[in-house]
Amino acid sequence: MGDNLVIKLTERIDANNSESVLNEINEKINASDCTKVELDAEKLSYISSAGLRILLSIKKKSGKELTITNVSSEVYDIFDVTGFNQMLDVKKKKREVSVEGCEIIGKGFCGTVYRLDPETIIKVYKTEDRDSIEMIENEKKMAKLALINGVPTAISYDIVKVGKYYGSVFELLNAKSFNDLVIENPDKVEDIVKEYVNFLKLIHGITIEDKMLPSAKDKFKVYIDSVKEYFDEDLFKKLCSLVDSVKECRNVVHGDPQMKNIMRVDGEPMFIDMDTLCAGSFLFDLQAFYVTYIVFAEDEPENNKAFLGIEQAYAEKIWNLVFKYYFDDKTDAEKENILDRIKVLSYIRFMYIVGTSSLKNTDVGKLRLKHSVEHLKELASKYDSLA
Repeated sequence: MGDNLVIKLTERIDANNSESVLNEINEKINASDCTKVELDAEKLSYISSAGLRILLSIKKKSGKELTITNVSSEVYDIFDVTGFNQMLDVKKKKREVSVEGCEIIGKGFCGTVYRLDPETIIKVYKTEDRDSIEMIENEKKMAKLALINGVPTAISYDIVKVGKYYGSVFELLNAKSFNDLVIENPDKVEDIVKEYVNFLKLIHGITIEDKMLPSAKDKFKVYIDSVKEYFDEDLFKKLCSLVDSVKECRNVVHGDPQMKNIMRVDGEPMFIDMDTLCAGSFLFDLQAFYVTYIVFAEDEPENNKAFLGIEQAYAEKIWNLVFKYYFDDKTDAEKENILDRIKVLSYIRFMYIVGTSSLKNTDVGKLRLKHSVEHLKELASKYDSLA
């Protein structure tokens, strides 16, 4: 039966058929062991006060979590005017948008970002099911939390349907990603990287005490546990100890701050893709950058060209500049020490990315896992703490 029961509503619910609709829905609920009930209103064109009352009755008597989805604008107005949308969880039908012929301005593991017009972008999530809506809602929640705490970010104002997928729409005036900026202005790459690093440092200096922001360190504990089959017992325990040694703090960490995820909007840097937002040490952001620009290309040199649109040598140059300017007040010995700590976290996360996806069964995936374990063995032997 499953956790979620979906029941499609009829085209019209009024005094003439409300009793039969009530009985039919109750029969389906009683025959199910579900905890959530979704009433799909895609075909519903009219509902009277009698129909509204039976929906409220179903919610009260069933004791289930009840959601009414795919509600047309006309029917939603009825819920709104009567105040029933305050008593029931009512979700409007998603408007449909086409991205055919639109410029792709970013592509990641979760989805693709398109420019709909000069003022609007849309992130289309790869998953076909309703889980992507939950991801979008979580991203909106994280973005709002970040924004009220001083983190410049774009907040989605609409969720739309794109074919069989779902997308999140943002208004970004005159926006261009930092990835596009370094591609289009190679002669100004140092200035662009300095701007990027200054923005990243600004973000890392912001603290959010709200516990709804997950711990980056806790995420990494999950990563290690998810791929422990690739480690011997000693290495597994050592890696757990190293991650645990990272100082716990409430500083903002984006989670995936590669240059596609930072836009220059009217001359000011701004984050997008906030679903990875968490709290912790700056190391957790720099490891993500290192994975994108360096680690992915180690066993697949063309990866940077395919994902970032730049050659491997240019990706390495960008990483080196980011590292240089982020730690411009450190000695060479301190920088080497910090880089090793970044690498430990990078290869743990990289193994999680590869080891929990279909990549693990490919030749390059197997090679990546093998080399990552080798790197981690060497690095783990050098340190007892990442603090």
